[in-house]
Amino acid sequence: MSSLSIVTIIELVPLLGVLGLFVLPKGSTKLIKQFAIGISLLDLAISLLMAFRFDRGVSAMQFVESRNWISAFGIKYAVGIDGIALVLILMTTVLVPIVLLAGWNESEGGRWSPRVYYALILVLETMMVGVFAATDVFLFYVIFEAMLIPVYFLIGGYGRGERAQAAMKFLLYSLLGGLLMLAAVIGTYVIATNQIGSTFDVTALSGLHIDSATENMLFLGFFIAFAIKAPLWPLHTWLPTAAKSATPATSVLLLGVLDKVGTYGMIRFCITLFPHAAHTFTPAIIVLSLISILYGAFLAIGQKDINGLIAFTSISHFGFITLGIFAMTSQGLTGASLYMVNHGFSTAALFLVAGWMASRRSSTKIEDFGGLQRVTPVMAWAFFIAGMSALALPGLSSFVSEFLVLVGTFTRYPLAAIIGTTGIVLAALYVLLTVQRSLHGPTAPGNESLTDLNLREKVAIAPVIAILVIFGFFPKPIIDVLNPASHEVMTQAGYVDPQPKAGK
Repeated sequence: MSSLSIVTIIELVPLLGVLGLFVLPKGSTKLIKQFAIGISLLDLAISLLMAFRFDRGVSAMQFVESRNWISAFGIKYAVGIDGIALVLILMTTVLVPIVLLAGWNESEGGRWSPRVYYALILVLETMMVGVFAATDVFLFYVIFEAMLIPVYFLIGGYGRGERAQAAMKFLLYSLLGGLLMLAAVIGTYVIATNQIGSTFDVTALSGLHIDSATENMLFLGFFIAFAIKAPLWPLHTWLPTAAKSATPATSVLLLGVLDKVGTYGMIRFCITLFPHAAHTFTPAIIVLSLISILYGAFLAIGQKDINGLIAFTSISHFGFITLGIFAMTSQGLTGASLYMVNHGFSTAALFLVAGWMASRRSSTKIEDFGGLQRVTPVMAWAFFIAGMSALALPGLSSFVSEFLVLVGTFTRYPLAAIIGTTGIVLAALYVLLTVQRSLHGPTAPGNESLTDLNLREKVAIAPVIAILVIFGFFPKPIIDVLNPASHEVMTQAGYVDPQPKAGK
């Protein structure tokens, strides 16, 4: 038997950690937390080793592994990564130990023990890595659906407020998308069986000859499932509910990582497998993306709840990501892929700091945080930097990705890019208004004795802030990884970047 690829090892480490959690003595809560963080740090170290060994100049899949799973149907355990998958896996393995450390006390008072809480997060980490690495469509579908289980229990078991309703709403929306995808997966398999034999390999399936009507239906099956997960307007309504009820750590994994599965799936499957249908539906998707940008921004402006604010800003940001993907330019696709990473870290910073603010104030209302700059300066500055990244301030990482998306879109759809720029203005409005209301002005009653970030919280947020700043000034290492993969996706889909026109 051939040796395991490093991708498979990264998947297995958290699962082995889960087994270790249930071996630890009962009642050893602190040890359970330390062990879970240690396992996530080990997984991070292995993923960094993978990144170091990754060949940036190669567009093809690397660290490939393929093993028979259900031979009768041509189903395999097949994994491999390109530049896009690499950066998303790195984002995942970086964020997991951060949220575990930041949410040190979040498992307290849940429906089940802290042991179950940390086991669910480690299982989720395995699935998040697996879904970005899967090159077998059926394997991707299985992991895509299985991810619902730990998230459902994390929201319903450890959330707050109407957590049961939020968990159920998330589950129902996701199951609906999953059923549509399953129908599309089966349809694609039937066509493949008639043309090339039984296979779910994404590379082999990309060469199928499918009539236009059938291709359009299959595309929609995949796309709607991914649009729900992304989330794209009008399939977004589960997100604000989940964000308000989930713990900050769960929200980070949900909006920072899990939702990227939707936009990643659009790249890996919708465009790659169904390029002609993607071309057909591009105008409609561009319109939906613009609506998401504006809708999310306008509703964010009117939010009184800080978690609701972050949720609606994410809807707006996902509009930018989808816009970049379906601009069908390598520059737009690179920008969208980079945006996925930058949004993950900026959202993490916002949710973590907002969670600490809410726990200290026992409230999530923005108006209750007035004057925090005077009382808790470190926490206030962390929230300020996270907010500036969310509005894509030059010098912070989100600016580069947003700029690339708009430039890449402008070369093919100039009007859409112009409309999209209004989202930047609105982002400045909802972020600056929130900063002014929560951090500045007179100290709100009840805030006088609030404590600033402790050492654990500073250690947790410091790497996130550092990433936002470092990749704001020096994004080249990530862009160099993403560019070959973006060009490969565009080439496979049959798209060529528009040639620049000489000015008169």
